[in-house]
Amino acid sequence: MSKLPILMYHNVSKNDTESIGLTISENRLNEQFEYLKANKYNTFHFSDIMLMQEKGLKLPKKSVIITFDDVYVNQLDLAYPLLKSNNLKACFYIPMAYVGGKDDWNSGKEAIMSVEQLQSMDSTIVELGLHSFYHKNYKDISLQETQEDFQKCKAFINDNNLDIKNVLAYPYGKYPKSKMVKADFFEELQHQKIAYALRIGNRINRFPFKNNYEIQRIDIKGEDSLKTFKLKLKFGKLKLF
Repeated sequence: MSKLPILMYHNVSKNDTESIGLTISENRLNEQFEYLKANKYNTFHFSDIMLMQEKGLKLPKKSVIITFDDVYVNQLDLAYPLLKSNNLKACFYIPMAYVGGKDDWNSGKEAIMSVEQLQSMDSTIVELGLHSFYHKNYKDISLQETQEDFQKCKAFINDNNLDIKNVLAYPYGKYPKSKMVKADFFEELQHQKIAYALRIGNRINRFPFKNNYEIQRIDIKGEDSLKTFKLKLKFGKLKLF
């Protein structure tokens, strides 16, 4: 089995002093991307991974998936050019009720990409996926509400002619944990033809995945130094001594 770290990002800022928590500065992000490029990491979309899994192919030794949640306009303005200049791929996850608006589930201050902006990105660089419709925590809503959320996503995708892959990033990284509820929830994901679903977890995955609906991502913080980034890329969750 191969190691597959999956990196998770959110906001991007031009201001270095704002590089903290879920916001990373453009300079720090570029430093990390340049490291991946210089060290010959192979970046993949989940559609690439799906084909490899179907064919029983192995990943190259240095493989990574880059993900961005929430499709902020700052990702288009700042992260997308860095992906292109460093010849990297990434996956962007869309909370569809807020497309063309603001992040009203959060601060309500950050602009979310419009349909036209989502369509403007080169699909060989950015693969689009699901981040629910209303950005609600799946752990806190009923199965019926989950089903309704998926139906709204499907209608939005069809109405706007978007190329969205069947990959879901759980809002807040959460999903039902009690055994029976989780089983029903995962069954619903299968019914919705979700191929992969992403939590947080901060650990390195093994590929092929043990469970396609509990894939772990590594939370890259804005304050992480390049040294910390390298350690997370190699080990995932860092132990504090």
